[in-house]
Amino acid sequence: MRRLLRGAAALALATAALTAVGTTEAQAADEWAGCPYGAVCVYPQNQNPAVSPSHIYWTYGTHNLQNQFGNHWVLNNQYDGALAMLCYSSGTDCTADMLAEGTGVYADLTPINSIVLRPHLD
Repeated sequence: MRRLLRGAAALALATAALTAVGTTEAQAADEWAGCPYGAVCVYPQNQNPAVSPSHIYWTYGTHNLQNQFGNHWVLNNQYDGALAMLCYSSGTDCTADMLAEGTGVYADLTPINSIVLRPHLD
């Protein structure tokens, strides 16, 4: 009986260890250039390649940019097809190019006033 209980305990411990390792690896793979999975990130001016974001946006809607001049990487690390748009006005007059999930752009943010995050619309 003791042998059976020890074997069951060892199996449970091994399963828990494998589950913990699998979870950690999945989270690390989702981050992209320091941008957390589910976010849109703006990087400091002229940081090329993108390494550490200066601004991280998590929620859908309009996010006004302040004091962002020159070239910056903007990475869309959202999921479920969510989009990001760069806009000249506060949430309007957006560039024709939408950043699809998993894409980025190295853009001059001097004329850009805001970033809009929105879900994918079929």
